[in-house]
Amino acid sequence: MASKTITHWIDGKQYDRPADRHGDVYNPATGEVQARAAFASPAVVDEAVEAAARASQTWRSVSLARRTKILFAFRQLVDQHQHEIARLVTLEHGKVLGDALGEVNRGLEVIEFACGIADLAKGEYSENVSTEVDSYSIRQPLGVVAGITPFNFPAMVPMWMYPIALACGNAFVLKPSERDPSCSLFCAQLLADAGLPPGVFNVVHGDKAAVDRLLEHPKVAAISFVGSTPIAQYIYETGTRHGKRVQALGGAKNHMIVLPDADMELAADAAVSAGYGSAGERCMAISVVVAVGTAADKLIPLMKQRIAVLKVGDGLEPGSEMGPLINGAHRDKVSGYVDQGVAEGATLVADGRGLSVAGRPHGFFLGPTLFDHVQPGMAIYKDEIFGPVLGVTRVATYDDAIRLVNTNPYANGVALFTNDGGAARKFQHEVEVGMVGINVPIPVPMAYYSFGGWKASLFGDHHIYGRDGVHFYTRTKAITSRWPDPRHRGVDLGFPQNR
Repeated sequence: MASKTITHWIDGKQYDRPADRHGDVYNPATGEVQARAAFASPAVVDEAVEAAARASQTWRSVSLARRTKILFAFRQLVDQHQHEIARLVTLEHGKVLGDALGEVNRGLEVIEFACGIADLAKGEYSENVSTEVDSYSIRQPLGVVAGITPFNFPAMVPMWMYPIALACGNAFVLKPSERDPSCSLFCAQLLADAGLPPGVFNVVHGDKAAVDRLLEHPKVAAISFVGSTPIAQYIYETGTRHGKRVQALGGAKNHMIVLPDADMELAADAAVSAGYGSAGERCMAISVVVAVGTAADKLIPLMKQRIAVLKVGDGLEPGSEMGPLINGAHRDKVSGYVDQGVAEGATLVADGRGLSVAGRPHGFFLGPTLFDHVQPGMAIYKDEIFGPVLGVTRVATYDDAIRLVNTNPYANGVALFTNDGGAARKFQHEVEVGMVGINVPIPVPMAYYSFGGWKASLFGDHHIYGRDGVHFYTRTKAITSRWPDPRHRGVDLGFPQNR
C-alpha cells in the first residue's frame, strides 16, 4: 500500500483532515500504486464551496488590474515550473515527457489569453437611446463555478477553465480526475504563490459522490466538464436541472479523410502521430482514417513502416515515443476492442497486444494497433476506444467520405488531407464537425478561439476557453440611465417611448 496521500486544497491550504475513502494512483509504466487520493465526501465538497463563496464576495470587487497582475505572476510560475508539472503528469498519466511538456504549454496559452481579460470583458455603451437617456451593458462574474476534468490532460484541461473563470472575477472549485491528481495541487500552490487570495481556487478529489454534490450545490452557479459523452450528458442534465449554467464536452470519433492526391508521406506521418500520440488517450486523437479511392493502397504500407519503428516505453525514459495506458483496467478494455475487431472481420495489420517493454513487465502497455477494412457497423468504428487503435475505412468517393463523417453521432474534430484547394473548401463548408483541420491532423484551436465539438460531442451552448469562455463565466447586465437636470418634466403615467 502506498504511503503517500494526496489530499484536497481548500481555502488556500492543503486539507488536513483524514478521508474515509481513497483511490489508488498508479505509475502506469511500472504498474505500481504510488499514492492514494483522498476522496471528498459531500461535506468536504461543501467546505470547499463555502470557502469559494466567501472569497467570491471580495474577489469579484478586486480590480481588473490586480487580477491581471496575479495571472501574470501565475503565468511566470507555471513557465518556470513546467518541467516539474510535466514530470508529475508523466508519473501519474504515463504519457511521454515531451508530450506532457506540450500539454503544459497549451495550458500556458490559455493563461496568457486570460491575462488580457480587461479587453475581453468589456461591455457596450450607447448614448441617447432616447432623449438624454443612455443605455449600456456590463459583464459580471457568476460567483462560484466548478470544473470537472478528465485524466488524459490533467494539467491542460483544468487550465482551459480556471484562468478565465478567475480573471472574470469568479471563485473556482476544481474536481480533477482522481487517477492523476497531483499537478492540480501543484498549480494550486503556484496560484497562492502568485498572490491569489485564499478560497478563490479550491481542489477536491473524489468520484461520483463529489461530482454529484457539485452538481446539486445551490451556491455553485456553473459547471464546466470534459469527458465521455454519457457522463457529459449526465452532467448537463443534472446540472441544468439544478439551475446551473453547464458546458459539457463529450466524446469523439475523429475521422481523417485522405484523398488520392494527398501527400502520402505527410498523411502517414499525421495518421500515426495523431492516432498513437499519448497512446490514443486524446479526445482529438484520430481513430478512423477514411481512405478515398486508391488512397489506402498507398497509405497503409507507409503507416506500417512508421508503426514498426515506434518506441513504446516508460514516458520518463529518453527516446520513448508512446507510453502506457492509464491503468490495467483500461488497457484490458482497449485490448478487448482489438479482439472484437478481429472477430468482426476487420483486417489486423499491426497488433499491439502482448507487447513487452524491457524493465517494465507490469506496466500498462499496449502497442500501436492498425486495422484495415473497418466497416461502420463494427464496434471498433462506432465506439470511442480511447487507446492506440487506428482503423482504416475505405470509401469510393469524396462525397461518400463526407457523408460518413456527417452521419456519425460524434462531431468533435475532423481532418482532410489533400492538395486540392477546391476539395478543401468544399470540406470546410459541408462537414458537420466543430473543429476542422486541412492537412492538420489535430486541429486544436489556439486560446483566442474556442474548443468544442457539435452533436454528441457537446452539451450546452458554449465551447470552452476563448471568447466563449469569457461569455460562459460572466453574465450580462443591461442598464438604462437618465440623470435628472433642471428641466424636470413632472409626472408622466404613459408607457415610456423612445424618441
